[in-house]
Amino acid sequence: MGSLDTTPAAAAAFTDINRSGAFQPLNADDVRSYLHKSVDFIYDYYKSVDSLPVLPGVEPGYLRRLLQSVPPTSSAPFDIALKEVRDAVVPGMTHWASPNFFAFFPSTNSAAAIAGELVASAMNTVGFTWQASPAATEMEVLALDWLAQLLRLPSTFMNRTAEAGRGSGGGVILGTTSEAMLVTLVSARDAALRRAGSVGVAGITRLVVYAADQTHSTFFKACRLAGFDPANIRSIPTGPETDYALDPAKLLEIMQADVDASLVPTYICATVGTTSSNAVDPVGAIADVAAMFNAWVHIDAAYAGSACICPEFRHHLNGVERVDSISMSPHKWLMTCLDCTCLWVRDTHRLTDSLETNPEYLKNDASESGNVTDLKDMQVGVGRRFRGLKLWMVMRTYGSAKLQEHIRSDVAMAKMFEDAVRADDRFEVVVPRNFALVCFRIRPQGTMTEEDAEEVNRELMERLNRTGKAYLAHTAVGDRFVLRFAVGSSLQEERHVRSAWELIKKTTTEIMDEEM
Repeated sequence: MGSLDTTPAAAAAFTDINRSGAFQPLNADDVRSYLHKSVDFIYDYYKSVDSLPVLPGVEPGYLRRLLQSVPPTSSAPFDIALKEVRDAVVPGMTHWASPNFFAFFPSTNSAAAIAGELVASAMNTVGFTWQASPAATEMEVLALDWLAQLLRLPSTFMNRTAEAGRGSGGGVILGTTSEAMLVTLVSARDAALRRAGSVGVAGITRLVVYAADQTHSTFFKACRLAGFDPANIRSIPTGPETDYALDPAKLLEIMQADVDASLVPTYICATVGTTSSNAVDPVGAIADVAAMFNAWVHIDAAYAGSACICPEFRHHLNGVERVDSISMSPHKWLMTCLDCTCLWVRDTHRLTDSLETNPEYLKNDASESGNVTDLKDMQVGVGRRFRGLKLWMVMRTYGSAKLQEHIRSDVAMAKMFEDAVRADDRFEVVVPRNFALVCFRIRPQGTMTEEDAEEVNRELMERLNRTGKAYLAHTAVGDRFVLRFAVGSSLQEERHVRSAWELIKKTTTEIMDEEM
């Protein structure tokens, strides 16, 4: 066996190495210097992002042509790397931070969140168990309970420890909604198999899951990952009669038909704020249907959940006390940078029964006591980042009043845009506006067919995006090609919305003149 050489000569050699300038990647002076320069870079970026083209005009493979294709052998000053970021990376970025970004859903950020992420990254903790980082675990638990209170979730979803002892509910911060769906699907799957008396997963071919056809595509992907038979994944059609929300009567009919066919209803995903049109599935009515079949109900409120911290939007969550889990993503609309998806469950044991790992090297007295939360047992992996700090920093720095003001301002700007669209008879609002998303299009006129309408709206979107002065995305609602105008970028002001509308009108006039 080898051993450390502890002779005086070896010790002297070791001292000489340190004195000769050994590699010190966390030299405190370097950390301060690099971060100061990075902060200046970020400051300049935010000061100038308004004037940058939202969509870059680059071709695939551009970056490899600008940066060396092999890793360097020798070190280089940090300034060189930062210059290459400025010269090569920034011009190829789609600027989600731009106030002229109206595509998809917003990816909000704030000074408090950036600072929280910076501090968490510097600490670089891996908080898989409470013992691995007590503060990281308890900060995440506290931040989740604060947000649960802002959302007025039932106490059964909170981690908060009362004098009478810890309740059965709780939460965890994950990376994305996809993860929240996957872990709850797996938990619902295992619970259904246990109820059915299945040996192992032999009965999985009888399990059925349900969602509206407007549900995010990641749900159907997560179902496949969780092992559900694709033939047993029900995508329930929606239409204008329910504003593209899930119809509980239709859901009941389909679930009963599955029971009559000796299948087992297992999981329903209800969405508050669908991606295409911001449709809101009726949570309470869906929970009532699910209760008839003992099926798990999950609420995906990734985007619109943030709005529910405002009392005037909280009714969209009515019935939440009867569901099994709910997730929302503060990185979309609550000023907390990626990634940050909050998942709450009414009974954490149903998650940990499926996801717990307990290898010898992670065993410790705190975990064995049952008095702490080991968040590794509520997620797919074991390692985890200190995500709770940035979320706590946002709430602690701005308070609920400022966060509500932010949501209301975005909704008001979206309403202003909606009113402008409705006032121009060349356009139509395709579905009623919910929250801060407006779905609109150039309406078919004269002899224009639906195919013609799709072509002209696609042309409008492409021309707008080529200008670099605005970025919009599209969707299909009822087989119609529709433009989505999502307000909410952190730097957005009313002037940006008005400017985008003027650009839309001007570009539409140009297209119409060419068509004549």
